[in-house]
Amino acid sequence: MSPIRSATIVALASAVLATTLTGCSFGAGQEDTSPIVVAVDLELSGAAAPIGKAYQRALKLKVEQLNSSGALGERKMRLDIKDNRSDASESLRNIGDFSSNSKVSAIIMGGCNECAVGAARTINEKRIPTIALAPSGAVANPVAERRYVFKLAPNAADSAGALTSELRRRNIRKVGVLHSDDDYGREGLSALDKELEKAGIKLLRSESVRGTDTEVSQPVRLLTARKPDALIVWTPPEQASLAATSAQQAGFAGSLFLDAAAAGDLFLGSAARSTEKATLIFTQTMVIDDVIATTPAKAARRQWFQDYTARFGGYNGFSSFAADAVQLIADAALRARRAEGTVNRDGIRDVLETSQLDGLSGPIRMTPDNHSGLMPQALTTLVARGGRWRLAG
Repeated sequence: MSPIRSATIVALASAVLATTLTGCSFGAGQEDTSPIVVAVDLELSGAAAPIGKAYQRALKLKVEQLNSSGALGERKMRLDIKDNRSDASESLRNIGDFSSNSKVSAIIMGGCNECAVGAARTINEKRIPTIALAPSGAVANPVAERRYVFKLAPNAADSAGALTSELRRRNIRKVGVLHSDDDYGREGLSALDKELEKAGIKLLRSESVRGTDTEVSQPVRLLTARKPDALIVWTPPEQASLAATSAQQAGFAGSLFLDAAAAGDLFLGSAARSTEKATLIFTQTMVIDDVIATTPAKAARRQWFQDYTARFGGYNGFSSFAADAVQLIADAALRARRAEGTVNRDGIRDVLETSQLDGLSGPIRMTPDNHSGLMPQALTTLVARGGRWRLAG
């Protein structure tokens, strides 16, 4: 076992066990050995299946690591995973089933914005703490109507700010924007519009694509025809790859910029040629093998990257969010007091609302006024080079 891996596991076990000793006992001299059951609603089939399956791999790996590390004491975490088929109605049925199961401590939802927003009312009424991995701001806002809903994904405003800073640094003055025709895409366009105006950068034109579109050449041609200095793509990974290829075929000679939603696999595969030198705003964990592990948090991220890559033969950028969701729920379940034979969902919710974690994704801070915990500092600038993403600079 490497020194970094050993130190990471010891640190994890010590940190989580410390919370166990102070907040998890439910009877004098009696240690809680009940399982921590986390229900999971994922897009394992349908249009969003690629990212759903990446989340599934990450969740299973993280739970396996926690259970084998001894960090949970005598308790074990167990996942109850259901496929929502990339359909909000099916997702809502899953949430209803999960919340009615008294053994379920919390829920993790996948990247479907419509699913998370559509289930918010049920989640609140059933009082079951839920962490969604979907990026739309409406997932966790307004907080008064989302008391039991938390979000772990890059925020549109933070991504737009970081992206615009890079545009300004490179003296880019005119841009076109291709965005997804959904809540997050429209939210991103609005955030970009504000940031670009402040930076004195002109938005020449914007075009949208539906989540089911597999042909994006027409909107890309409309955007590149205006001869922008840069094309900004604010779509899921598959459409971002299509947009890059379409831009290359259209003879676009400007720069390509991608929002965090476009992150996917570390290796770019068939899209390597069209995305070469493209810029991506995402978390450092995606390229942590380019970073010297100078802190325990960086060492943990590097170990996660290595473990995931060794297990699955590659790395998916969104895996860290799923792993951090597991860690947050594990910490909260250990700290929340429970009566014998019951699951303290309200206690878990209360702990989640004030959670602080130097997570695998970056710094995470939840507050009663902010249920979207990923800090702006988690985002950095990556560049496509040699068929994979690298740290810029």
